[in-house]
Amino acid sequence: MNSKQAVILGGTSGIGLAAARQLLGRGMEVTITGRDTERLEAARQSLEGRARVSSVDGTNGKDVQAFFSSLGGFDHLILAFGSRRGSGPLASVSPDEVRQGFEEKVFPHIACAQAALPYLRKSGSITFLSAVSGQASMPGTAGIGAANAAVAALVPILAAELKPLRVNAVSPGVIDTPWWNFLTEEQKAQAFAGFAATTPVGRIGRPEDVADAIAFLVFNTFMTGHVLLCDGGARLGT
Repeated sequence: MNSKQAVILGGTSGIGLAAARQLLGRGMEVTITGRDTERLEAARQSLEGRARVSSVDGTNGKDVQAFFSSLGGFDHLILAFGSRRGSGPLASVSPDEVRQGFEEKVFPHIACAQAALPYLRKSGSITFLSAVSGQASMPGTAGIGAANAAVAALVPILAAELKPLRVNAVSPGVIDTPWWNFLTEEQKAQAFAGFAATTPVGRIGRPEDVADAIAFLVFNTFMTGHVLLCDGGARLGT
C-alpha cells in the first residue's frame, strides 16, 4: 500500500475528481479542494468518504497559504484549474475575457505551486493541467490557447529550477466534463460529434482518460519536464 499523499486543487468534478479516484485506487492518501461546499460534499460522497476535502479558493492567495500551512508536508500536487474565458476569433474576442482567462487558469497554477513549495517533499511532483489548444492550431482559440500554452511553458523551466522535485503537465483534448455545461445537451451532442469525427480515435475523451495520464506522471519517477498530450490525436485532425 502506498502511503504517499496527493493534493488536488480543483478536484470536485471532471478531470480532478477522476484523478482523485485513480490515485485513491492506487493506494494514495488524497485531499481534494474546491470553492463550492455542496460540490465538495458531493465529491466526497462519490469517493465513498475515502478522500479528505477542504474548501479552498485557488484564486485567493491567503486562502491557499492557510490551506497548505494547515496541511503540512505532502508528496504530490495536481493543479486542475480550468477556464472557458478567452474563446473566440481574434477579431472579436474581448481582451478583458483573455485577461480573465489568465486570471482563472495561469495565475492560480503559478500561485498555488509557489505556495505549496515549502510543504512539497522533494521526492514528489507537481502536475499542471494545460489543454491541447495550447499546442494545436484551432481557429477561434487564440486567447484560451495562449493561457494553456503559458501553463505548458512553466513545465520545463520549473523542472530544471525545482529539481529533484518533478514537474510535468497533462494537456487534454476535448473531454466530456462540466466544462461544456454552458451548452445545451443538443448543442453539446452536436459539438462532440463534430470533434469526434475529426479525431483519429473517433471519440470524445473521458475524465478517466486524463486521470490515467496524470497517474502515470505522478507514479513514474523518471518523468519530469514533460507535457503529456492526452487528446486522442485531436491536434492532428484540425
